[in-house]
Amino acid sequence: MSAPPALAGIVVLDLTQIYNGPYCTFMMARAGATVIKIEPPQGEHLRKRERSPGVTMPFAALNGGKRAITLNLKSPAARDVFRQLVGKADVVVENFAPGVMQRLGLGEAALRELNPRLVYASGSGYGTSGPYRDYPAMDLTMQAMSGVMSVTGTPDAPPVKAGPAICDFFGGAHLYGAIVTALLRRAATGQGSTVEVAMLDSVYPTLVSNLGLHREGETHAVRTGNRHGGLSIAPYNVYPASDGYFAILSINEKHWKGVVQALELGDLADDPRFSSSAARIRNMDEVDRVVSERTATQTRAALSARLIAARVPCAPVQELHEVVVDPHLHATGMIRWIDHPEYGRTLVHDSPIVFSDLPRGDLPPSPRLGEHNREVLSEFLGVDAEGFGALERQGAFSATPEE
Repeated sequence: MSAPPALAGIVVLDLTQIYNGPYCTFMMARAGATVIKIEPPQGEHLRKRERSPGVTMPFAALNGGKRAITLNLKSPAARDVFRQLVGKADVVVENFAPGVMQRLGLGEAALRELNPRLVYASGSGYGTSGPYRDYPAMDLTMQAMSGVMSVTGTPDAPPVKAGPAICDFFGGAHLYGAIVTALLRRAATGQGSTVEVAMLDSVYPTLVSNLGLHREGETHAVRTGNRHGGLSIAPYNVYPASDGYFAILSINEKHWKGVVQALELGDLADDPRFSSSAARIRNMDEVDRVVSERTATQTRAALSARLIAARVPCAPVQELHEVVVDPHLHATGMIRWIDHPEYGRTLVHDSPIVFSDLPRGDLPPSPRLGEHNREVLSEFLGVDAEGFGALERQGAFSATPEE
C-alpha cells in the first residue's frame, strides 16, 4: 500500500494569477493538496491572454489538477462565500499588489480571526514593506531591477533579459517552500502564520557568481556573454559545433584533462598557458580559440559522446523543438502530451518534486472557468440549488456593470 500524497487533506484557496502564484499552487496540487482556484467572473489574466494555440498553453500547463470557481470579490455576497471557505481552508495564496486584499476586507488579520490556523501566503514583486512596495512588478521589470538584465548579454551590447520568466518562477518556487515550511510549523505549534516571498528577494541569490567579479564602488556591471559570470572558470562557454552549439565547462584539473583527451588536444597538456586553472583564466581567449577550433568540426552528438565519456560537464544547446521531444524529460514523466478538452493536444509539465515512494500519476487538465462552482460550494459549504440560485441573483459569480 503506497503512502498518501504529502499534502493530502490540505485545502488551498488560490487567488493567484499569471505565472508566479499559479506555479506555486500547481506544485501544491501535484503534492496532493486540494487547490480551489478562485477567479474573477471574466477569468484570471493568463486565461484571457491565450489567443493563438502553441505547443503548450500556459494556463493549461500551470493549472492542471485544480478545481475552479468564480467569485466577484467586489460583491458582498461573494466576499461572504470566500470568508466561509476560509473557515474550511488551510492556506490562502494571493499575488495581488500589496493592499488589495485589505481593501476588500480580506486581509490576513481579518481572515485569521475566522481561522487561527490559517497559513496566509503572499507573493509580490517587492514584498509588503520597503520603499518599492507599491511599484508595479512583472517578470521583465523584476529582471531589470534585480540586476539580472545588467549581467546578461555581451560586453559590447545593451543588457538583455533572460529568455525564460525566471523571476516569476523563482518567486513561485520559493512561495511553495514558504507555505510548506509554515504548514510544518503549524503541525508543531498549532499556529497559523503569514508568509511572503518577493520576486526581488528570490532572484538576488542567483547573482552570486557575478557578484564575485563586482567590486565595491564600481558603477557598471560586467556582462560576460556565455562565459562564467565571475570570469573565474575556463573553459566555460558555448562553442560552435558543425550542427549548432555546444556548452562545455571545466571546474577542476580532472575536467581539463578530460577536455584535452576528448578533443584530442594532447599537444596542450604541457603548455604553461593551460597548466593550471589560474593560467587558463589568464589565457581565456586562447582557451576558447583552441576549443572552438576542435568543436566546430564535430556534431553535437559526437561531442556529447566523447566529453561525457571523459566525465566533462557538457551539453548540446538544444532548440525548443528538440526540448519538447527530449527523451529524458518524457521518460521521467516531467513533460507529457495530454488531450485537453479545451485546447486539444497540449504539452504539459509535472512538478519537479518527486517522491520515491509515489508515482507521478496522471496529469489532469486545467479546469474550465467556473467549472466547479456548484460542486465546491455544495461540498465545502453545503450550499444547495436554492442557495446557489440566491447567490447568483446577488451577483456572487457575475461581473458588476462597471466591470
